[in-house]
Amino acid sequence: MAGIQGYRLFNVRLVRKTVISPSLLSLVFSGPEVAQMKCDAPDQRIKMLFPSADGTPSSLPAEGHWYPIAQALPKEKRPTIRTYTLRHIDRQRCEVTVEFVNHGTAGPASAWAVNSQPGEALQMVAPNAEYAADSGGYEWAPPAGLRNALIVADETALPAARGILESIAGQDNPPQVQVFLEVPEAGDCVDLSAFQFAEVVWLARKPVGAQHGECLIQALKADARLPENDHRQPVQEEAEGELLWDKASAASTRFYGWVAAESTAVKQLRRYLITERGVDRRMVNFMAYWAKGRIR
Repeated sequence: MAGIQGYRLFNVRLVRKTVISPSLLSLVFSGPEVAQMKCDAPDQRIKMLFPSADGTPSSLPAEGHWYPIAQALPKEKRPTIRTYTLRHIDRQRCEVTVEFVNHGTAGPASAWAVNSQPGEALQMVAPNAEYAADSGGYEWAPPAGLRNALIVADETALPAARGILESIAGQDNPPQVQVFLEVPEAGDCVDLSAFQFAEVVWLARKPVGAQHGECLIQALKADARLPENDHRQPVQEEAEGELLWDKASAASTRFYGWVAAESTAVKQLRRYLITERGVDRRMVNFMAYWAKGRIR
């Protein structure tokens, strides 16, 4: 595998766009290069390269390391880079699906997703099928024989959470899963009843006037079924501006957690689970998918 990179640049074009719910859009991209794309996990992260500040579409060369090439461009010509979940690949049809939260047109990524039309070109950085080893870029990696799982997500992590449920559904003996999903509106509570192994709790903010993360924290305190532990540990807070990202490392089949949401909410959830409830910190992934106040 000498010289072959785990992730590579792909050139694609938008072929269709579907409204999933009031806050979520599904965009399908196509291009012959998609036949060389792979997905190693249901929460696989990819980079989307949107037009630069002056509106120039990304046109980085496929050869070489894309990031330093992008950084070497004048600031106004650099592509706007955002991280998303690779939702689905159809390599036979050379199509890849990515789901976007509709934040309106205030941020460059959301504005592109809302306003884009079929045929518009884009670049993305995704796992390379020519790379035989694991390309990384994901956190959902539970031990074999897992018995109980906890999934906590807001709307930005909903595509990954749904992908995880789909992957669990393919198992012969799926674990029992508690799922807490916070979304902006009641209309965003899509049907997940097919996942009979999962107890899904939907939490809509707008009907109750809640801020980001408030519903998740209240719901976990009221209803989360957690392993009996007495490992209460203080958590080390991140430096100013640093996003929380803790990867689970324990191989216990008793319990496995995956928490992804807004940064402040994830910090509060980590503090509750680890410090107040004594959950072994090695059993849970904590991921700040975004931070309030940062342009999306």
